[in-house]
Amino acid sequence: MDFAISEKMKTILEMVNEFVDRELIPLEPEMARLSFKEMLPVLREKQKKVRQMELWAPNFPKDCGGLGLSLVDHGLLSEALGRTPLGHYVFWCQAPDAGNVEILHLHGTEEQKEKFLNPLVAGDIRSCFSMTEVDMPGSNPVMLETTAVKDGDDYIINGHKWYTSSADGSDFAIVMAVTNPEAPDYVQASMIIVPTNTPGFNLVRNIPVMGHAGDDYFSHAEILYQSCRVPQANLLGPEGHGFIIAQERLGPGRIHHCMRWLGICQRSFELMCRRANSRQITRDGKTLASRQIIQSWVSESAAEIQAARLMTLHAAWRIDQEGVKAARDEISMIKFVVANTMQRVVDRALQVHGGLGMTDDTILSFFFRHERAARIYDGADEVHKVSLARRILRNYPPA
Repeated sequence: MDFAISEKMKTILEMVNEFVDRELIPLEPEMARLSFKEMLPVLREKQKKVRQMELWAPNFPKDCGGLGLSLVDHGLLSEALGRTPLGHYVFWCQAPDAGNVEILHLHGTEEQKEKFLNPLVAGDIRSCFSMTEVDMPGSNPVMLETTAVKDGDDYIINGHKWYTSSADGSDFAIVMAVTNPEAPDYVQASMIIVPTNTPGFNLVRNIPVMGHAGDDYFSHAEILYQSCRVPQANLLGPEGHGFIIAQERLGPGRIHHCMRWLGICQRSFELMCRRANSRQITRDGKTLASRQIIQSWVSESAAEIQAARLMTLHAAWRIDQEGVKAARDEISMIKFVVANTMQRVVDRALQVHGGLGMTDDTILSFFFRHERAARIYDGADEVHKVSLARRILRNYPPA
């Protein structure tokens, strides 16, 4: 295993870190008081600078306008961008668009690529991914109630989805729906492209998360599909392959998430250390950093972040070398290890900041509110642990 960073990648990371520090982190106080739509004009100005730096859409393939970075390199970039909630969006490698680009690039027809993929990579449109359902367990992705029934040359889609992230303002959704109900569980569902202006695509609301409904890209929508008619030409890949395609999407996607979470860890760690060194707690000038419990949190956080980082880079390296299937165990491990590492580091940083940490005067309260879901989405911790344990135990016959 060689995690050495190329000279080109070192240069890219230096440019990105400088840009994040100079251009994006100073926008966070404004982000705390404005809606995302109100932030869009300034964010688009920042995106122009990213294009001028020739760093637009870095994780996308070269043949559709990206830099074609390996998963390891993109992981390193994702860590740098994850230090601010605005990073991935400004560099145009944000979820769920990044995953949708992968799906369209691998499984889209030429017509689908022309209509949906090319403008998505160019940043002219946004997309969303509509899989999670209100009444079905997210822990069992083959349990879906949403159906797509053939009628002539069309599909008619009916169903109730939620946590369709970033649907507000998006131009199309990739929808998981049951097309083959009589087939075995894992080949019942398909992925279908649904333009959001299609009659029957109803955005019911942006769901309040920890009291914040958000808007535009920073939102999670509840969607009601009511006799939503789209051409069968909007099918992605073979019919019944929705679950298989989803698994292809989720493997690399978890690397993106984990490295972004490590960026959050690093930012929170830096804030914690600066606060510990500056917050005086005695008349003779001693600071929080003089207390052993704070020192313990600092050392534990540093070690946990480094361990989680190396685990994630190893998983990315294995995917690059051997593919998603070979890295299943590593992907499961990093999902729950990194999510929990982030929870602990953010919590410690917030605790060191005391009352200040509860306010929006630092980014910590944003991280605390919006990243708790990391232990739920893309497979809850418990599901990954059970699946991993079962695969491990198969290698050990009874004594």
